[in-house]
Amino acid sequence: MIAFLDGKLVHCEPTFVHVDVNGVGYQLQISLQTYAAIKNLERVRIHTHLAIREDAHVLYGFSSLPEKRLFQLLISVNGVGPNTAILMLSYLTIQELKSAILREDVMALQAVKGVGGKTAQRVIIELRDKLKKESLEDGATISVDPRNTLRNEALSALLTLGLPKAAAEKSVDAVLKKSGITITLEDLVKQALKNA
Repeated sequence: MIAFLDGKLVHCEPTFVHVDVNGVGYQLQISLQTYAAIKNLERVRIHTHLAIREDAHVLYGFSSLPEKRLFQLLISVNGVGPNTAILMLSYLTIQELKSAILREDVMALQAVKGVGGKTAQRVIIELRDKLKKESLEDGATISVDPRNTLRNEALSALLTLGLPKAAAEKSVDAVLKKSGITITLEDLVKQALKNA
């Protein structure tokens, strides 16, 4: 397994880079996060993950170990391939992605192209506990706002019922403003439907 590459950045685009390591050129698929971190550098150290498929061996590169670790967690989820994981890391920062999973924010994950409702829920179910354990070990705190979880679950239900997103958000926010987090999910959905 190739753990990292240290060499000259020869070519850099938002989706891939070429790194010259002692005369050998490596092509790595990268996220927009990594691109932003390395695009102006001449020499780079990129942490790597090698994905072996029937038709190709693809090297994925990351500017930081936390990004590589999150990528590996994402691809451990059934239905999330390396390309989808790279898309998720391009669309959301590491912190935003971890926070969305811990807050069980299906909508934030679904905003990523190619991630449907079932995949988003599977990512949350399979990674939530692992990320909670990691954040406890690191001593980091990611606050899980119960109001946000309630809001997201209500929005998900209203969108499933066919309400337009803008109307659903406006209605749910209005009800939450009046009642706070003491309201049950069922009552929140009912009241939001009446107001919509």
